[in-house]
Amino acid sequence: MRYLPESGDALGVRCPARLGQAMSYSLMAGGKRLRPVLCLLAAEACGGDVEAALPAACALEMVHTYSLIHDDLPAMDDDDLRRGRPTCHKAFDEATAILAGDGLLTLAFEVLARHVRPAEAAAGCVRVLAEAAGPEGMVAGQMADLEAEGRDDATLEALEAIHRRKTGALLRGSLRMGGIIAGADETCLRALDSYGHAVGLAFQIIDDLLDVQGDEAKLGKRVNKDSQLGKWTYPGLLGIEGSRRRARQLADEAALALVPLGPRGERLRALALDLLERDR
Repeated sequence: MRYLPESGDALGVRCPARLGQAMSYSLMAGGKRLRPVLCLLAAEACGGDVEAALPAACALEMVHTYSLIHDDLPAMDDDDLRRGRPTCHKAFDEATAILAGDGLLTLAFEVLARHVRPAEAAAGCVRVLAEAAGPEGMVAGQMADLEAEGRDDATLEALEAIHRRKTGALLRGSLRMGGIIAGADETCLRALDSYGHAVGLAFQIIDDLLDVQGDEAKLGKRVNKDSQLGKWTYPGLLGIEGSRRRARQLADEAALALVPLGPRGERLRALALDLLERDR
């Protein structure tokens, strides 16, 4: 990826080699790249230049990858497999993994500030990403998810409140950033927000179902880990079929939200439906 820092000498004139290797190891390991895709498709749906949204798309993947590195740590979900290979702290060590996550998080904002134009769009993207990833967004959702472990008072409302932040906030932010770069008006931005709200929850439901029914080789990570950790999940609350019905309802809501975008929203609409069939 063009925005990764160059490794340098041990004095840190450039990025220390081991840190750069760990950042690249996790960032370039593959994955669905859903958040960058949503950003690019949102820019397209709002009539913008997709090429101009590429820096924002890269920044989003950096933030998402940072969250996975930290989520896999022993103090969090304690995973040893991610994207089909050892997690960052297993391939390197815990301290390096923490710093690699920190590096990717902060580099994302540098990329936005340096490469998104005009400056007003860059500032808007910085604000959206900070809000989506921060203590009222993704981080808040991760904290709430940890606090819910082992509790038996789950409700659908409480579960969706967790995932609107843990998963949904960054997905919604991805769409809004694409819209901002495209110069979208408030009608388009509201449509993207409504779409992102529904898609974020649908994505999490399918993720929960795959943890129960998925193929570890395809997923590239352990299955059945949520139940082992005592996490709240959609299958645990609604059952398999109830979860599938809820995901379908949300995908339909997402498609309906795109009506104001007309034909330009077709690829976003197709993506919402495709998410129901994913197997990894």
